[in-house]
Amino acid sequence: MAKIFCIANQKGGVGKTTTAVNLAAGLAQLHQRVLLVDLDPQGNATMGAGINKAELTISIYEVLLGLKEVKSAIVHSGPGKFDVLPANRELAGAEVEMVELDNREKRLKVALNSVDADYDFMLIDCPPALSMLTLNGLCSAHGVIIPMQCEYYALEGLSDLVNTIKKVHAKLNPDLKIIGLLRVMFDPRMTLSQQVSAQLEQHFGDKVFKTIVPRNVRLAEAPSYGLPGVIFDPSSRGAQAYIAFGAELVERIDSF
Repeated sequence: MAKIFCIANQKGGVGKTTTAVNLAAGLAQLHQRVLLVDLDPQGNATMGAGINKAELTISIYEVLLGLKEVKSAIVHSGPGKFDVLPANRELAGAEVEMVELDNREKRLKVALNSVDADYDFMLIDCPPALSMLTLNGLCSAHGVIIPMQCEYYALEGLSDLVNTIKKVHAKLNPDLKIIGLLRVMFDPRMTLSQQVSAQLEQHFGDKVFKTIVPRNVRLAEAPSYGLPGVIFDPSSRGAQAYIAFGAELVERIDSF
């Protein structure tokens, strides 16, 4: 049975897609079978995995609407050595079309059940908003990994996200829990970053992953080459951090 984790944060630009793609590649290097689910109409995770979203004939859009089976939509990322359920701009229309469908919050959950035995991990890259798509991701998952920058506004948004997760847990998905907080784009030279990091550890304890992903230009450059950062420059500090994060996740999996 696969462990299904949402990579979610209502705040944009906090490294959700970077985390999803590089964690998928990092887990694949640790010989885990991984499916990356791109639930964002921007399709950035799809492109970051080396798949051209403009050339897709079947995507997650058709899967959510029940027009195609998951297996027919999955594409293999050669560079990353993991599978991808890809997305493109068509997915934006799914929000409106799903409103009238039965069981609309759990369309993704039902779809993923058919490939559950094929993977060790499924990682869902959620859009930066509490939309019907994000709700589908949260209803499908066993837990949420929250990437966040160590700055004041990120701390403000975190309480909103935690409340959202609690509501989904109470009403729609009793299995859902916060797996952990991942500190990303971390700059140790900034006093504020160190202060916020200490606050997170104080309030959330062992829910804060030990791994810290530094601000790293090589991670930012990698998507333009259609490669995960851990493949583009394995020796970079950012790549090493995501490989370490994958190892930490595998190590802690039993405690979840």
